Order: sequence, then C-alpha cells, then structure tokens
Amino acid sequence: MSSLRKFGLAAVLAVLAASLFLFVAACGSPPSSSSNSSPNPAATATSASAFGGMDALITAAKKEGTLNVIALPPSWANYGEMLSAFTAKYGIKINSAQPDGSSQDEINAAKQLKGTDRAPDVFDIGSNVAIANVSMFAPYQVAEWSDIPANLKDPNGVWVSNYTGFMSIGYDAGKVPAPKTVNDLLKPAYKGAVALNGNPTQASAGFNGVVMAAMANGGGADNLAPGVDFFSKLKKAGNLLPVDPTPATIASGQTPVVIDWDYNNVAQTAANKGKLNWKTVVPANEVVAAYYNEAVNVDAPHSAAARLWEEFVYSPEGQNIWLKGAAHPVLADVMIKNGTIDKAALAALPKVVGTPVVLTQAQLATGQTYLLANWTKAVQ
Repeated sequence: MSSLRKFGLAAVLAVLAASLFLFVAACGSPPSSSSNSSPNPAATATSASAFGGMDALITAAKKEGTLNVIALPPSWANYGEMLSAFTAKYGIKINSAQPDGSSQDEINAAKQLKGTDRAPDVFDIGSNVAIANVSMFAPYQVAEWSDIPANLKDPNGVWVSNYTGFMSIGYDAGKVPAPKTVNDLLKPAYKGAVALNGNPTQASAGFNGVVMAAMANGGGADNLAPGVDFFSKLKKAGNLLPVDPTPATIASGQTPVVIDWDYNNVAQTAANKGKLNWKTVVPANEVVAAYYNEAVNVDAPHSAAARLWEEFVYSPEGQNIWLKGAAHPVLADVMIKNGTIDKAALAALPKVVGTPVVLTQAQLATGQTYLLANWTKAVQ
C-alpha cells in the first residue's frame, strides 16, 4: 500500500511546518446569559495547570455540563466519533449547531449569538476565512503544547493547527469514469456531475479546490486565476453542479463527483458500502494540503468545557480519532515516535504522489482577495 508513507508522513508534516504560518481567528460571544456576576476563572485560564490542574478543569467542565460546537459534520474527519467519545468520557452534553456549515458560518453564528448561552464555545476553522477574523480567540495551551511544531501554533496559544488533509476527487465509480487529473472533469462524461465543497470565498475546502485546479492549469499558490478559469469552463460545459455537496447528496446520487478533502471523500466509501462504489483519488502532482485550526471562543459561554475539549482533541485518543477518519493529526510524528499512533489507521490513508503545496499566510490573504473580487462574476 502506498499512502502518505509514499514519501513518509514525517516528510509531509515537515513540508507543512516549513511552509505554513497561519493566522487563525474567529468571532465569539460575550459571557452567556447564564453567567453570574462573579468572574469565571476558566475564562482566563491559559492552561490546565493555570486553572489548578486537569482534575480541577474536569470538575468545572462537568459542572457546566454543556459544550457548544458548530460546523462539525459527523462524517467530517470522524467528528461523529470525536463528539460521542468526549460525551462518553466526561458526561458533558454537546450541542452541535449547523453541522454542514462553513468556516464563515461559524463566524456569522458567533456574531449573531453574541450574549447568549448558545454561542459557540470552540471553533474548527479554515485559514482563508480565519485570517480575516483575528481578534476573538482566547489563549490556551494544551498539555501537548511543546510537541506541536512552532509553525503550526500561535506562540501564546491563541490558535493551534489540529489536522490536515489533501484535496481530492471523490466519485461514484458506477456512474462516471475514474478521473486522474482535475482537467479530466471537463470531459463530457462528467456532464452535470461535479460539485465543489463550499463557496471558495467562505469555505476552506472550496478555496483549496480552486488552488488544486490552478496547479493543474499552470497556476498555483501565487496565481489562482487559472483555477477560477477552470471552474468557469466547468460551468460553461454544464459539468459543474450548483450544489454544496453533503453526505445526503452523495448517497442520493445528486453529486456523483465531489471535490473535497480526502478524509471527507474516504468517509463516504464506508458510509455508502453496498449502495454505491464511492472512490477517492488525490491527483498526482496536483497535491494541495491545508490545516484546519482549533481555537477557544474568548467569550465562550462554557469556558471550562471549551478548554477540556481542547485537551481531549490533542490527546492521543483524540488525535487517533481524526486519523481513523483519514485526517492527518498535527501530532502524528510525535505519536509515531512514541508508539501511540493507530497503525492500522495510518496504513489506510489514501495514496498521495507528489510534494504537497501549502499556502503561506501571505498567499492565503492574496488568494482570498482575488477570489472575493473574481469568483462570483466568473463562476456564480
């Protein structure tokens, strides 16, 4: 089997760490309506030890009894198991809002719910949206802080990269031929079949789908114009669907081809076993990678539970849950070395050929500006 280990998981993460310095941000809400007038010590705790230790943090989180998350589809990077495992371990109820929402939806919801106990406590957010929202994260350093590469975290813990993936093409092998490159999707065989996961100006998956298309057409991280042109051609050919794909649209056959992160497409193979033959390909030498990022809402209504969630997802248990969902956790290198990695999940990762391209902060900002100015008029 040739997976990330085609050129080594360590090598992939080294490329990511060397080239990536993300600005991650979110908009949050002020203290919830259920807060009393006394300051909440968890709201300013920058680590579990600063709060009095993990036992104290667990006790406080259990007392709050609730965690609000947003835009976490159960099939995305195995978040369904992540959510249920957290509740099973700590007995904390999770309110999961807008599971099919985008990173921009997280920002919008935090603004709209400001001042209520329904505001998000934590965020999982793509970097292209995050760089525009840099003021509302609470500093927090998890127990594994020192093991996280410096280029994949804010020095003060305001944000921390959590997992990465590669842009891929998922397809129903019973309906369309196997694509080898992005440009194959322009062929008549893909008429009315191709969906991009999210508006590129609002969703990281959509944004990086444009980057992948740009790479396939002479552009790349510094030039997204060929990617926008590709999707314009795809629409004119009648191949691009005006549908934001979800597990439901895949299962129903509405979106036979989906450009999305590999971990999302891989999840659909298992979800539709016996129903449709869903396969995933990461086009060779058109490899795009990007981290999503964790952050605590500076005004989280359940500030202890928010911090306990961060501790859980960066623990070996949480990191392996992401790995089981074909996402590549930020602590994978360390876990390989110390023997805590799930070896079966590691071996099952999709085949990747080529050096991944990861946009820098400057490239993300420039690309986002370009898409905001050009995507709608060219494609929508």
